[in-house]
Amino acid sequence: MSIIAEYGNILVILACLFGFFMAWGVGANDVANAMGTSVGSKALTIKQAILIAIFFEFAGAYLAGGAVTATIRKGIIDPGLMAGTPELLVFGMLAALLAAGIWLLVATHFGWPVSTTHSIVGAIVGFAAVGISVDAVAWGKVGKIVASWVVSPVLAGTLGFMLFRSVQRLILDSADPFANAKRYVPMYSFLVGFIIAMVTFTKGLKHIGLGLSFGESAAYSIVAGLVILVLAKYLQRNITESEEENREYHFTGVEKVFGVLMMFTACAMAFAHGSNDVANAVGPLAAVVSIIGAGGEVAQKSAMPQWILLLGGAGIVLGLVMYGHKVIATVGSNITELTPSRGFAATLAAATTVVIASGTGLPISTTHTLVGAVLGVGIARGLSALNLQVVGTIFMSWIVTLPAGAGLAILIFFTLKGIFL
Repeated sequence: MSIIAEYGNILVILACLFGFFMAWGVGANDVANAMGTSVGSKALTIKQAILIAIFFEFAGAYLAGGAVTATIRKGIIDPGLMAGTPELLVFGMLAALLAAGIWLLVATHFGWPVSTTHSIVGAIVGFAAVGISVDAVAWGKVGKIVASWVVSPVLAGTLGFMLFRSVQRLILDSADPFANAKRYVPMYSFLVGFIIAMVTFTKGLKHIGLGLSFGESAAYSIVAGLVILVLAKYLQRNITESEEENREYHFTGVEKVFGVLMMFTACAMAFAHGSNDVANAVGPLAAVVSIIGAGGEVAQKSAMPQWILLLGGAGIVLGLVMYGHKVIATVGSNITELTPSRGFAATLAAATTVVIASGTGLPISTTHTLVGAVLGVGIARGLSALNLQVVGTIFMSWIVTLPAGAGLAILIFFTLKGIFL
């Protein structure tokens, strides 16, 4: 307790710095995954993708980031076992943030799309198991999180497969693909608007004191979906089909219509990503602030201060602007060749999966989810459409991430312990 009293302010400042660094890493590496499909399908330029991501990532982090944060903050370790030594939990959370941030910086430098959720969960489990005791880790909760890393790409892949099959059946394989694209794309737009509005109303607005019932949320979400539908119809009114363009690629006109839809799905994915992945950066930070604010008391429940979500959102945006282009340019085109119609199916499937996870408080990996969705779309076109070598490299980087995060966290934990104790 004396350590908390003596060095409390220094520890909070370190937590803010490390938390911001981790959020910066999330922005640099993970947002690239969120926006990669839009850039890879050439529906958006890198500049446009970054501008969309800045606004919607921040909105997602601030409005809907609280539910997952609770799991990262107090779901992985049993706080009851740390009541007598709160300083160890503080050192551990600091170590986890710095370790995950360093690993993300290394991965982004080499252009590897790794999982920030893997990084932080691995780091927390590493320091807790080695630095405190194996019993301090809530292994049941960790098991659920690990299971979600398998479930999320499978679910996103299945949704991506089904969505693209629906696009093939309703539009691409029809007698008049262009006319059908103009007819059905606004309906897909409604789906995008509804899903994003639903997560905002059911989860996000509680943080700003506006609690709506499920029925009210659904009603408002339908209205939001209809607004997006009307907007999509308006934006596609001037899109025309030319025989010359279609000679080169039969569906050029159709893909132009889907290009409009990709703007909405890019917004959806950025929002969904911000709501899920801000937890990786601010969850441990919130734990440190809560313990030091309570004078060393390890609370089972603690409020999430608004400024912490703001700090996380700002870090994500800065990382994206400064370093996001590294991974963004490769993710969208390396797994399978994407067009706007394929990119739409992958992005909406991934966003829907992330939104479901945010709603249930499960910290899934956006990277796994998006890669799963892109694989699903690729499989819908046949296995030959996939670059299996790239898929293999991505899977390997995922496997390395857990031990890398854990090893770095253990090292930093004992260094902090040596400095302050």
